[in-house]
Parts: sequence; C-alpha cells; structure tokens
Amino acid sequence: MLRRLMAILKTRWSQEQHFHTRCLIAGLFAIIATLDFFTPPPYALGFLYTAPILLASSRLSRSVTIQVTVMAIGLTLLNVFFPKPEWLNSTTVINRLLMALALVVTGWLSDRILRHEEAITRHKTKLQAQKQLASAREDFVSTLTHDLKTPLLGAIETLKSLQQEKYGAVTAAQQKVLAAITRSHENSLGLIETLLDVYRNDTEGLRLKLAPVKLVDLAEEAIATVSGLASKRQVNISLSYAELDFDRFLCVTGDALQLLRVFTNLLTNAINNCSRGGNVEIFFESDAAYQVVKILDNGRGMAPDELPRLFERFYQGDSDRQSMGSGLGLYLTRQIIEAHGGTVWGNNRSPGGALFGFTLPLHHQSKQL
Repeated sequence: MLRRLMAILKTRWSQEQHFHTRCLIAGLFAIIATLDFFTPPPYALGFLYTAPILLASSRLSRSVTIQVTVMAIGLTLLNVFFPKPEWLNSTTVINRLLMALALVVTGWLSDRILRHEEAITRHKTKLQAQKQLASAREDFVSTLTHDLKTPLLGAIETLKSLQQEKYGAVTAAQQKVLAAITRSHENSLGLIETLLDVYRNDTEGLRLKLAPVKLVDLAEEAIATVSGLASKRQVNISLSYAELDFDRFLCVTGDALQLLRVFTNLLTNAINNCSRGGNVEIFFESDAAYQVVKILDNGRGMAPDELPRLFERFYQGDSDRQSMGSGLGLYLTRQIIEAHGGTVWGNNRSPGGALFGFTLPLHHQSKQL
C-alpha cells in the first residue's frame, strides 16, 4: 500500500513538473516572439528560441521537443511577413532561413545529447546491477565455503581416529578405504580454502608477511609436497640452475607460505599436464633486477586460444588434461606473484610441453615492497 502511494505521489509530482515546464516554455515563447516581431530585421532575436528548445529537450519528451522546435522555426520565418511586409527582401529571407536552420540543428543536437544521456544512465544502472549481483554471489560463495569447512574438518578428524583404531580394530582393506575417503575430504578442504583465499584476496587484498626467502628452499619443499602425486603419475621432477652469484642465490623478500603455494600450484599443474613417465624441471636464473623461476614440462602443451586465459578465475582449459582442477590454482598464483611486485606467464615449448614462469624482485630491491 505504501509503495503504491509513493508511486502515485511520484507520478503527480512529475506531472506538476511537466506542467510548470510547459508554462515556462509558453512564457518564453511569448516574450521572444514579442521582442522578435517588433525588432527590425538587422536585429532579429529568433536565436533566443534555443532556450525553450533546450528546456523542452532536458525536461519533456522527444515529441514535445520536436513541437517546440517546429513552433520556433515557424515564428522565426513568420516574422519575414509580419507585422511589416516591407521588411521582406532577400537579405531578410536569407538571415531568417539561416536562423531557422540553426534552430533545427539545436533541436537535433539536444535530442542526440538526451538520447546519449539516457543510454549512459541505462548502462550505469546495468553495471551497478551486475556489480551488486557479483558482490552477492561472492558473498554467498564465501559464506558457503566457510560454513563447509567445519563439517569437513570434523569428518577428517573422525576418519583419522578410525584409522588409528581408537574405536576398534580396522582391517587392511578398511584402512585403504578410510585412507581414500580421507584424501577425498582433504582435497575438498583444500579447494574450499583456496576459494576462501581467492575471494578474500579480491575483496581485501593479499596480506604478506615479508622476510628474506630462498626460492630454492621453497622449491624443494614444494617437491616434497607433490611427491605423492608425481609418484602416482610416474613423473620425475628435477632442479637446475643458471650460473649465479651463490651469495645472493635466488633470495627474495617475500611471504614464504604464499610463495610455497605458487610452487605447489605450478608443479601440480605441470604434473597433471605430463603423461606417465614425463619430466618436470624447475629452472632458476636471475638478471640485474629480478629472480626468474621457470617450471617446464614435456607434456602435450596448450592450445593457442588457451594462452590468454590461463590465469583467469575458474578457467580450466582443455578437458583433455590428465586431471581437471578447480580453475583457481593459476588465478591464485597470479594474485600472489603480483602482490609481490612480480609477473607470471605461461606458454608452449618447442617441440612439445609447457612453460610457466614468474619473476620476483631481487632481495636488496624487495625491501621497498
């Protein structure tokens, strides 16, 4: 009921505004016509009709604006014959025609401007609605994933208790089943935590705990983390280095935990891209300003149309990959590297395979981060 009353009041207010605008336009027409009709042609004042035309364009409908423009043109040309026919001559006619043309242009331009303003308003409204929808969607996902953590953690702890035979003896076959269920739950928990991190980083920014870090130590730790996956897929992982000054060997100022996630994400991606018996190599080098890390595999590589979208959120690429992920690992990797002031990229190798790399500022320059 209240909403209906508000709509009625708004309609009445709009009608009153339109009525006042029409009265104002009529008054302007009366004043301008009086001045113009009793002014000799050399001092014609028809250009003043642009005021009611612009007023109608800004406050009234398009049809009213056209009517006002036509009336202004008619009154301007009528002054050639009225009130003194002796004013009629070629100079007067040309001046009035030019003035009428100027009024036509004014009406047309004001209409175009109004149409553009309306289009911009609609576009802004649409963008605002999309932004609100995206925000609501992200809040929903963030809340949902946060709420899912508690039951998953409880389930994992229960499964571990069963594996430890706290509730009775467990056979070898049952241990295998429990281990498989536990791994599945831990993978789900990892995905949920990644989702939370991604949304938190997008909304709040990535908070880094900076300290001097040796990238080679993080690489070795990441290799140990993914060793189970590499063994399962029969993929060999190796480290190699360029000729570097060992005293400052691959040392950066960064967040060790976040950079470890970068190595883990890129290694997991490389392993999943390799066929059985494949090889993954972590290659370290540096230049005058940056430490460079490249992770190479000899898998099937990527389709050319995948390359521009590798680091987009939820982009999973070709379905022929060995293992489909969430589409968040590379996106999170980009967030972390860019927060450290570095860059990340990916492309194909020749004759086959893929290369993912990132750069980070050298330790002595990273202190300014």
